[in-house]
Amino acid sequence: MAFGVKREELNAWKKAVSNGEIAFLTHYWLDPRFPGITTVTKVGCADLDRLAAWCITNELPPQHIHNRSPFPHFDLIGPKQPEILRQEGLWDQLKRFKMN
Repeated sequence: MAFGVKREELNAWKKAVSNGEIAFLTHYWLDPRFPGITTVTKVGCADLDRLAAWCITNELPPQHIHNRSPFPHFDLIGPKQPEILRQEGLWDQLKRFKMN
């Protein structure tokens, strides 16, 4: 179950992903398979080669990319999530979702 994201943010993410950009969208998320995890960042890019290269650069397994057309993405959770959000300068997402 996803919540805590505004329609404008979702639409901006979809547009960036469709344009082949690496785009980040963080939202609250609860899934019983991942106890203690309350947020996920969707790292999307319609260019699968670019998204796979981004994963490799960030020491993430590209085989976990969700190849869901038209918005392929990697679900970033756990300790790597705030690390990468900091690296990308996404301070608003870190603050809003209390990961700072």
